[in-house]
Amino acid sequence: MELDVLGLGEETQRVYTTLIGLPHSTASEVASACRASTSQAGRQLSTLVKAGLATRSAGRPPRFTAAAPDVAVTELIKERERQLGAARALVHQLADRHREALRIADPDIAVELLRGRDDISAAIRRLTDGALHQIRTFDRPPYVDRPGSNLDDQRRRQSSGVTHRVVYDRAAVAWPDRLRDDILPSIRSGEQARVRAQLPIKLVIADDTQAVIPFSLAPGGHLTAHVIHRSPMLTALEALFEAEWDRASPIQDPAPPTASPGTSGRPDHLSLVRLLAAGCSDAAIARTQGWSARTTQRRIRQLMTELGATTRFQAAAQAARRGWLHEPSAITKPTTVSDGG
Repeated sequence: MELDVLGLGEETQRVYTTLIGLPHSTASEVASACRASTSQAGRQLSTLVKAGLATRSAGRPPRFTAAAPDVAVTELIKERERQLGAARALVHQLADRHREALRIADPDIAVELLRGRDDISAAIRRLTDGALHQIRTFDRPPYVDRPGSNLDDQRRRQSSGVTHRVVYDRAAVAWPDRLRDDILPSIRSGEQARVRAQLPIKLVIADDTQAVIPFSLAPGGHLTAHVIHRSPMLTALEALFEAEWDRASPIQDPAPPTASPGTSGRPDHLSLVRLLAAGCSDAAIARTQGWSARTTQRRIRQLMTELGATTRFQAAAQAARRGWLHEPSAITKPTTVSDGG
């Protein structure tokens, strides 16, 4: 029948058309007119009420009246059109993902394009979850996902033997609460971390098979990305990572159990010089140590005076000469694991 497309079955339509000519009817009266049982008519009348095609009185027995067809049926048509629109939108999304999946599965395609936060996040998860040996990362803002949101997944991968080597841009280390809540916990669970004043790009490399880089570091550019498959381009990205890794400074855990020799029994001196060596800003140091801005500046001045330094770089260099940066708890230069290319 004509209203099948609206989800109304043949029996429901028959009851509705009958009810239009019998306002204020009981279920038994409608059943008699439809030549159906009272229970059958009652079920169809309940369906009509739920669909907004009929109303039910509160009396005993209840009486039913059909809603005006030009209003009620038109509303059903609009609702079905909304459902069809949502279905069309889903089909477009599935088609895009289907095309992306086919491109990922094709080994002859060196570069593929990803658009949107969800597709980029999904691609990075596929890369990192599929890594068998190591994951190499350039970490710098802007971010697709909240920094630190993947910490539990990283710990799980590291416990299974996957090495994580990360070079952080100084802006990433200075990101509010990032050092305390993400970077240092990652180091303590096995991450090998270093810092550079500035990184050229964002980058994730899984083993020596695939990498993800943003299309652009301009505002909004991180929401479009490229997946790089095994190719000379991937080899070049691996070489770039290793070059930046060699130039970067290790990030030390600033909270060792004891003070270093030569720090006059001041473990906070050791923590402070390690944070300075990591390139942390005053604000990042204050957040990590739980100090006020004034206390942070005062302790930096005290440290530089004790070391005879006039700049932060000199302070870090003097501390290194005194052996303050070589505690057993410090992260030393790691051995490369399964480097590809």
